[in-house]
Amino acid sequence: MTTDREEMLIRRYDLEVTSPPCEPGAERWSAFAHLEDDISEVLPYLNAVWKGAIYDHDAQILTWRMGGRAVSVRPRELAVSNLEDRDEAAEVVERLIARINEVWARRGEIQPSLARRRRLVALDVYKLLPGGNCRACGEPTCFVFATKLTTGQVSVEACTPLFTEEHAEKRERLLALLEEAGAG
Repeated sequence: MTTDREEMLIRRYDLEVTSPPCEPGAERWSAFAHLEDDISEVLPYLNAVWKGAIYDHDAQILTWRMGGRAVSVRPRELAVSNLEDRDEAAEVVERLIARINEVWARRGEIQPSLARRRRLVALDVYKLLPGGNCRACGEPTCFVFATKLTTGQVSVEACTPLFTEEHAEKRERLLALLEEAGAG
């Protein structure tokens, strides 16, 4: 979707690419887009449309996972982790900005949300799986599957035993948990 320049919320930014401060010498990088303008108005709209986003309205921060990367959106900064190099950082930040601008352009069609979702915890998900490490999902253990489910790397439907009558109660509870977290 092309966005009319007048509808663009983010027009200019300075990109900073760094090695994670908690892991000096790491082979993965983090990117920070320092924004010229305050974008706090878009945060409730992003929260409404980005499944799995965690929004803290008082702190003015929205966190989200995008393609295996942690993303933080603040009024004057975007942060993205797990990047290979500066070129990938620039590309991923541009895609993120395009997504934000697209949501801003459609804000008239979106009901903003201040809801604060609960972050999925692998152990909570694991407890609601059938267990047995059957590998029907393609993962070596149920805990590995639960961990990947919390990060959006797999779909709950891959756990076929969960969708049998025997596990109906666990399935309903897990689907409700995923929905509450915005991942369902």
